[in-house]
Amino acid sequence: MKIIVAKTAGFCMGVRRAVEMVLDAPGKHRQPICTFGPLIHNPQVLELLEEKGMSAIDRIPAKGEGTVLIRAHGVPPETKSGLKAAGFNVIDATCPRVIKVQTIIARHARQNHAAIIIGNRDHPEVIGLLGYAGDNGHVVDNMADLDSLPAFDQAIIVAQTTQNMQFFESVKAWAAANHPHYKVFDTICDSTAKRQAEVRQLAGAVDAIVVVGGRNSGNTQRLAELARESGKPTYHIETEADLDIDALAGTERIGLTAGASTPHWIIRRVFRRLETIPTRRDAGWRRILFNMQRGLLLTNIYVAAGAGCLSYACSRLLEAPRVFPSVLVAVLYVLSMHLLNHLTGSQEDRYNDPGRAAFYTGHQFFLGLLAVVAGGAGLLTAYAMGTWPFFILLAMSLLGLSYNLRWLPGATGHYRRIKDIPGSKTILIALAWGVVTTVFPALTGAGRAGLGAAAVFFWATGMVFVRTAFFDLLDMQGDRIVGKETLPILFGEKKTILMLKAMILAIIVVLGGAGSVGLLPSLGYALAVCPVFIGLVVNAYLKGHMLPGIRLEFLVETLFVLTGLITVAWTVLGMG
Repeated sequence: MKIIVAKTAGFCMGVRRAVEMVLDAPGKHRQPICTFGPLIHNPQVLELLEEKGMSAIDRIPAKGEGTVLIRAHGVPPETKSGLKAAGFNVIDATCPRVIKVQTIIARHARQNHAAIIIGNRDHPEVIGLLGYAGDNGHVVDNMADLDSLPAFDQAIIVAQTTQNMQFFESVKAWAAANHPHYKVFDTICDSTAKRQAEVRQLAGAVDAIVVVGGRNSGNTQRLAELARESGKPTYHIETEADLDIDALAGTERIGLTAGASTPHWIIRRVFRRLETIPTRRDAGWRRILFNMQRGLLLTNIYVAAGAGCLSYACSRLLEAPRVFPSVLVAVLYVLSMHLLNHLTGSQEDRYNDPGRAAFYTGHQFFLGLLAVVAGGAGLLTAYAMGTWPFFILLAMSLLGLSYNLRWLPGATGHYRRIKDIPGSKTILIALAWGVVTTVFPALTGAGRAGLGAAAVFFWATGMVFVRTAFFDLLDMQGDRIVGKETLPILFGEKKTILMLKAMILAIIVVLGGAGSVGLLPSLGYALAVCPVFIGLVVNAYLKGHMLPGIRLEFLVETLFVLTGLITVAWTVLGMG
């Protein structure tokens, strides 16, 4: 089965802006925080805002306190002024594209133009637009109503930003034929146009289409309508729980798209559920392979094995005399820390990966016991290696254990835990892996040191940094919801992607350069394949060829297993 996800699926610019504004509001504006009307048309987002104490009000009180955010759809101008008069600190989260339409209407209303608004008269965006038209506003949602309008001396025609493109083209043709003096403005958001064009294109390439989004979302409803018009079976769902797996079981190609108010974390959850369909109908090797991959990822066994492989590769690069103790320490430490961090900080998994969250909740005792046993065994192994390895690993373990915990029981303020320090997760994980995979082999005895060891440390740390920052990129919306300031949230998506590409290039240059001047053995040239590999995976994701799910996650973690396989092959062939 093949799943094709529309490139435009998920939050549009205006919705993302509104959601980020409301999530950032508690730390910037006077509390309590509320929104005037539902911020966007997505029940899951509204539910999480309620959980955070940010409710929606639907009328202007006599006296207001705190901060109110204007919804993404906008409101009539008198509503905004009424909220300010009531005493609210008003933050306007209206989509910039909607503001553009409001401005067009207001400017022409002052010149006594009639405003013909093509849209749903009950939609909040249209209600807001009517407020800018004054007494000269007219809402039309079908050609019959358009024909029934009186002829105006001067008029403008605008569209609700999420209006159906085909219908608006008909309106433009009507205006050209009947009232050529009317001014027509193309105000349908380009994001809406792209989504509608893409769903038509998608329909021609798949056997069924799944449309994800709120049932009261106008733009999502239109996507579902267009999909149905294609004749392909169409399923409009709000979450993965609404999926009819049995109905989709025999489908070879499934198209997945989503409305502009659908968060990416919901799309990911739907994709992960669709990913399991072949395993339900196939009792053969595909099902076994998928379940094995999922089990290895959920238990962090595959991640720990990757750490062991990376440690082995570093040991060979450093020409360390003893390999096994440091490899074992890397496996045990990474297994223990990853398990404990998921057990103590799984709040973001509720959005990013609810399957993982449920797994850790359901197997809390066993996974906790495994983490403690692995951590203890790692310390014993480090103790057998010597005093320095033991105390280094002990300090790292204590730091890892305290990552999700408050510094002091009564600590207050913004930075109450290491986890609260912006970007700390990616940097600390990369450094911890670098130490356990590079420093520990160096502590086993004579081997390469100085610049050669520094190059190996940079290679290992850099690859873990790229891997972790890439996962942070996939989890941006879920992390923002729980207030987790990862590097992508701190610097933004585009800058983070540039950072990853620069890091990958730097790793290749350092590894190749160190090998060319004799700082590293020839194995270094072979291991340059690894940063190229992760670069290709990241690029495939950015181009839409790979999608977030079990297979992508497994492929990324395979990066470290690859280092071990290359090293073993190089050693067996006697090329080192």
